[in-house]
Amino acid sequence: MEVRPGYKQTDVGVIPEDWGVANLSELAAFRTGPFGSALHKSDYTDDVVPVVNPMHIIDAQIVPTRTMTITEVAARKLAEFRLRPGDVIIGRRGDMGRCAVVREDQLGWLCGTGSMIVRCGDCLSPEFLQRVLSTPRAIGAIEDSSVGSTMTNLNQGVLAGLRIQCPGIEEQRAIAGALGDVDALLGALTRLIAKKRDLKQAAMQQLLTGDKRLPGFSGEWEVKRLDELGTWKGGMTPSMQNPSYWRDGTVPWISSGDVKSVLLTETGFSIAAIAVKQGRTTLLPPKSIVVVTRSGILRKYLPVAMNVITMAINQDIKALIPNAKVDSRYLLHALTGNGDRILARCLKSGTTVESIEFPWLKAFTLPLPPMEEQTAVAAVLSDMNAEIAALERRLAKTRALKQGMMQELLTGKTRLI
Repeated sequence: MEVRPGYKQTDVGVIPEDWGVANLSELAAFRTGPFGSALHKSDYTDDVVPVVNPMHIIDAQIVPTRTMTITEVAARKLAEFRLRPGDVIIGRRGDMGRCAVVREDQLGWLCGTGSMIVRCGDCLSPEFLQRVLSTPRAIGAIEDSSVGSTMTNLNQGVLAGLRIQCPGIEEQRAIAGALGDVDALLGALTRLIAKKRDLKQAAMQQLLTGDKRLPGFSGEWEVKRLDELGTWKGGMTPSMQNPSYWRDGTVPWISSGDVKSVLLTETGFSIAAIAVKQGRTTLLPPKSIVVVTRSGILRKYLPVAMNVITMAINQDIKALIPNAKVDSRYLLHALTGNGDRILARCLKSGTTVESIEFPWLKAFTLPLPPMEEQTAVAAVLSDMNAEIAALERRLAKTRALKQGMMQELLTGKTRLI
């Protein structure tokens, strides 16, 4: 492959001619965490000196747990393993590339048995090194050289021999700073999405129970069973042994794995029209409410969605085709907001795969305002959903942008100085 002018081919890939390549041992020193025998049961306490093991390194941040801490007396005995601001702490076990830079407020925390300290010299920026260590190339090199039959185990020799690219220190800092700005944006978006979700949850709690009424609405609500609000249908799976049911499929076919958002616009599989014609599956008109009633995840949450186009459903799903008494969007929000209550009342116990007892589901009751108020409440909650979805798309786009920036900046394809 031809290398463009100003760049060179190296054992870490194509990089600018003025960048160097070195073993990490030439640029940093290492300290493996203490042996497990150095820490005793009596040393552990709550909320004192955090011990940082791989499980505490999450998304390039150190996130301690209050129960994984030791006394100050024990920490002093292990002074050589205490962290300093600017150290890079990396997990030695499990997923490679899990690492973080120690902040000022983490001074004195303890490197755990499963971690290692990398202390950078003057020619290596800790923030730049953290980015390099988390790249696929570095992770692959570490995994290829690491030991451990059932779990990858990083040792000092492997890390010392890792070859890394070396721009000048100012360029390293500029690269780390640019990527840090993107991380700050990602963090802000993540926090904003969490806040919007909390606001939506509070709004659902108030608007779907009548605790808070929208302006202009009053009067009594009714309580209705779900089987009073429409026609229930169960799903079917056409035989996989008959290829004509699946070849050249044109009808989207919903399985439990498709119900990941409240509006279904596409599915993982499509079935052929002949399967519908022969009654081998159940077809739903648009704006039907889909409820997953059999899945391994039901104890965590109840997947509910509304299909926006004609779709078919498999045997793990029940669907309610709303009648004129209920706004379909209101019913979608009501079922979503009552997911925990439905699971508490309708989940069948003692089964290998978690499932909802269908007669109990049909008998579940919801408070129901008049149609005009249903429509108004549904509009408010749908707008909140749309805002959250837009923020989530922006978050995903920013994450993709960050990956592209890392590839460009850490290889020198794009220069900042």
